[in-house]
Amino acid sequence: MTKVELNKDIIIEKIDLLAENLSNIKDENGEFLFELDGMMIDDKSWHVWNWPQGVGLYGLHSYYKQTKNEKAKLILDEWFEQRLLEGSPPKNVNTMAPLLTMAFIYEEENKTEFKPFLEQWADWVMYDMPRTDENGLQHMTYGPPNTNQLWADTLMMTVLPLAKIGLLLDKPEYVEEAKRQFLLHIKYLADRETGLWYHGWTFEGHHHFADALWGRGNCWATIAIPEIIEILDLKKGDHLYEFFVETLNRQVAALEQYQDESGLWPTLINESDSYLEASATAGFVFGILKGIRKRYLSRDYLPMAEKAIKGLLDNINGEGAVENVSIGTALREELDYYRNIKLTTMPYGQSLAILALTEYLYIYV
Repeated sequence: MTKVELNKDIIIEKIDLLAENLSNIKDENGEFLFELDGMMIDDKSWHVWNWPQGVGLYGLHSYYKQTKNEKAKLILDEWFEQRLLEGSPPKNVNTMAPLLTMAFIYEEENKTEFKPFLEQWADWVMYDMPRTDENGLQHMTYGPPNTNQLWADTLMMTVLPLAKIGLLLDKPEYVEEAKRQFLLHIKYLADRETGLWYHGWTFEGHHHFADALWGRGNCWATIAIPEIIEILDLKKGDHLYEFFVETLNRQVAALEQYQDESGLWPTLINESDSYLEASATAGFVFGILKGIRKRYLSRDYLPMAEKAIKGLLDNINGEGAVENVSIGTALREELDYYRNIKLTTMPYGQSLAILALTEYLYIYV
């Protein structure tokens, strides 16, 4: 673990390096391209409308709001301008992710060109997106429809945007649906024994596949719970506030038990011999730090978060890419599948690291 003492200048330097890398990343050799129904799907490049970019946009927007960094604003403006000129992609759980940042920018800057996208995409989620039993949002992505499956990722990628758009457009039914989806996902994905989250659940057979307590899947919950509390402005004493905070506390207490000495967490959180994974660690850092700042979590967790930041910094290379990031991970019935997922640099590594380090900047306020 790094011996460097954390300070504001180092954190800003790393965020700028990550942002530069993220905004220029391309799949140079086509390794992460695949064809699907006549479309070429690119999982690595920045100039694509998908979930890794959606998380990155959210981090950059948070960074800009806090620092007024002009380069971050330029990257944001260019991304949205280019994507709107190209036209939006097919709607699914993951392509919904950029709508969260779009909603915040619409609110702050009154970009009227964003409104039709916010209206149409949220309407699709409410009325046309495939559903599971109990009316859950089915984790439909490019490729397999994941019929009757709930995944932890859906809360971050689709439910947070739905809640924010519902507030902006005065659609209380959207807000209520977002609340219900959080409750349903917690019901089926939060493990009662450990407080950690399963990767997914299927209503066809009623099981959690490999029972994988997978790192990056868990980090979406650690991020999404503080965000939904803030977006909905839930107050202490409100039953939803209390339920969400209790759920977050159970998860973070479990994370404390499984953190490696390096500061990182294993990709299978409860398996110390599974490899250490940096993107999940970044997600945990963000959620823990924000939870502390908003008083959802005890400040006793701050040393754990700072230890994780040091471990994360050790995994940012000289080019601004986060190393030791697992590639896209499906839902499977064998734990060995998770143990053997390849490690590389991916845009969501940079995206989650920006989000985490930006949240840490509040320490210096």
